[in-house]
Amino acid sequence: MYPELFHLGPFTIRAYGLALALSFFFGVWLAVKRTEKLKIESQIIVDLSLVILVSSIIGSRLFYVVYHTEEFTGHWLDVINPFQSGGIGLAGLSMMGGITLAIISALMFFIIKRINPWPFLDAMAPSFFLGLGITRIGCFLNGCCFGKPTDAFCGMIFPPRSMAGWVFPDTPIWPTQLFSSIAGFIMFGLLLLLERKRNFNGYTFWLTVALYSLWRFFIDFLRYYEDSMIFASIANINFTRNQFLCICLLIISIIWFFYLKRNNEKASEQSISEG
Repeated sequence: MYPELFHLGPFTIRAYGLALALSFFFGVWLAVKRTEKLKIESQIIVDLSLVILVSSIIGSRLFYVVYHTEEFTGHWLDVINPFQSGGIGLAGLSMMGGITLAIISALMFFIIKRINPWPFLDAMAPSFFLGLGITRIGCFLNGCCFGKPTDAFCGMIFPPRSMAGWVFPDTPIWPTQLFSSIAGFIMFGLLLLLERKRNFNGYTFWLTVALYSLWRFFIDFLRYYEDSMIFASIANINFTRNQFLCICLLIISIIWFFYLKRNNEKASEQSISEG
């Protein structure tokens, strides 16, 4: 694995940080390009992207810290200190925490601005899956977000200097990072294909939330988690806190999807009757 790609003087360029930066850059670029098709203002996308960037980092960090408080006992400044272990960056982020706070922050942004959120969220939605595909490659090179031990042919042994190799030394484990990266690119293409049937604002966004919730619920059965992340055990099957969040997001996405769909149908029927 290559958690550190190269050095620029005193600065270390890390694989995960670079992948995250690339996913943000290409995600914003794609969303801005999509504003032309959806006939919406591109500047709002840029402003919203900054809100999502900051809130997703804060949410990811807070969600990680809440369930790993033992790592910060006695040195709580490390929660926000970006200069650690001779490098720059925050070691320890949880994607589900970032997604949750990003959604909340985005909706608050639209409420404050008094803007209809759905066409803008539709414009940005495919960028999420594109970013997932890119970022999980960074996770793989970093050796984080790894899977449980397996005897499957695709099991991989991570080097001992990585987190995966430290937890499971000389043990084949599921390469869940690569699975998620491939899934991200596949769902990106699938979403663009399904979007051809888009007939109301909010269609693409809530479809994205539903698809990701289903995928994350599944892949979490293969991923390794500390005991603190286990939400419940049923018939000797562990369910994580992330999976609980996925169920909540899936239910919310289904409700909103059909609510907006029904509202659009009512508006169309009213328009026909008035015409």
